[in-house]
Amino acid sequence: MLRSDIRLALPSKGRLQAATLNFLSQCGFDVKQSATRGYVGTINNLPNVTVILQRPRDIVTSVANGGVDFGITGLDVVQEAGVGQQVHVLHDALGFGKCRVVIAVPEQWPTKTVQDLRHLATQWAAEGRPLRVATVYPELTRAFLHQHEVPNVHIVEAEGSLEVLPEINAADLIADIVETGSTLQQNRLRMLEDGTILQTQSSLIANCESIQRPEVLQVAVTLLEYFEAHLRAEKFLMVIANMRGVNAEDVAHKMHTQTDLGGLQGPTIAPIYPNEVTRIKNTAAHDHWFGITLMVKRSELTGAIDQLRAVGGSGVIVTPVSYVFEEQPDRVAALKSLVC
Repeated sequence: MLRSDIRLALPSKGRLQAATLNFLSQCGFDVKQSATRGYVGTINNLPNVTVILQRPRDIVTSVANGGVDFGITGLDVVQEAGVGQQVHVLHDALGFGKCRVVIAVPEQWPTKTVQDLRHLATQWAAEGRPLRVATVYPELTRAFLHQHEVPNVHIVEAEGSLEVLPEINAADLIADIVETGSTLQQNRLRMLEDGTILQTQSSLIANCESIQRPEVLQVAVTLLEYFEAHLRAEKFLMVIANMRGVNAEDVAHKMHTQTDLGGLQGPTIAPIYPNEVTRIKNTAAHDHWFGITLMVKRSELTGAIDQLRAVGGSGVIVTPVSYVFEEQPDRVAALKSLVC
């Protein structure tokens, strides 16, 4: 059935929902849930978009079959679903929901690497015994073990808490998603040193046919523009300071002698016009006041402040940055080249 509306599917519950709504809010897209239909919502700055709340795995299915146009869900469930012909990953690194899909074995096993696991599976195969791997990611797990030539694997598809299955002899080991690994330790399991199947985090996906519609493409571009601008801004702080100098070029020269005062393309330097009392009291006859504005990486803030002071900066103000818009983000360019 043809649709004229635009739909965005978001996680319906739990930490992933909270993180998704928080991320969207930080990007300027506050979601308001319907008072009468709890699984439906709207976005203040995208009035033509309807929000649908679903389970993460259902989001992939809905985007793939065209029931919704966009979705935010884990890259792991997208890769597991194998819907590459129907779904385009617009952004694979939204910065939250970071986890790993890993192979974990009982801690009493001497097995430490995938090569060790291959040797064990080979030995068991000679004895007519399969290697039973419990997982909610059968396709990713099967492909990973096949790539590493682990023989005679039997996939045990399961839901819920997989960690208990080796203990009750329902499986020999597991392939599961982990954030810190503490749950594995509590259940006496250990990740293989090189057993990471996939690094995953929340991603923005779209239906490949839907984004051919101009109005849907425009929403995709808007989302990517603001997502990229916010994610870029998180790395920086804006620093504002005052500095004396003969002229703007003199101030720029002082700043260019320092390593952490380059900004994105260089500092912005503008004259300050102090009142007469301040000018006579604080400024030498040959000096003028200038306002300095520059972007500084969060990791370099302490060094930048020290360097500003070293060249005469004073009255330093540091403030967060909400967005840093590029001329055209790479992901927007890639999307346009794909569609247009």
